[in-house]
Amino acid sequence: MVDAVNLEDKLGQFDETWSPRTVATFNGHDIMVAKFLGEFVWHSHADTDDLFLVLKGEVDIRLRDRTVSLKAGELFVVPKGVEHRPFAKEEAHVLLIEPSGTPNTGDPATAAGRKLI
Repeated sequence: MVDAVNLEDKLGQFDETWSPRTVATFNGHDIMVAKFLGEFVWHSHADTDDLFLVLKGEVDIRLRDRTVSLKAGELFVVPKGVEHRPFAKEEAHVLLIEPSGTPNTGDPATAAGRKLI
């Protein structure tokens, strides 16, 4: 990495929701930003935890037995194998860190393609 990454600038480069953009890599992990709006699909990741850090707005991480509500500046880690469904009533901006190539739906056949910005 040659320069600092401005997350607000990166988030301004796209409008799509639920389509993470890789802004950097770190020890085999993608550092991504995404825009959330509405409900995502129920899914899990068999081999990795799922980290959500809310940068702007509010996000609910729905689990089968409870809901974790996050505001800007808060994060939550969904343990590997746990089904979850992110939800945002209004557009929210989120930072995600996952092993490179992890499908966002837990299934490569239905996952959004990774885009680098």
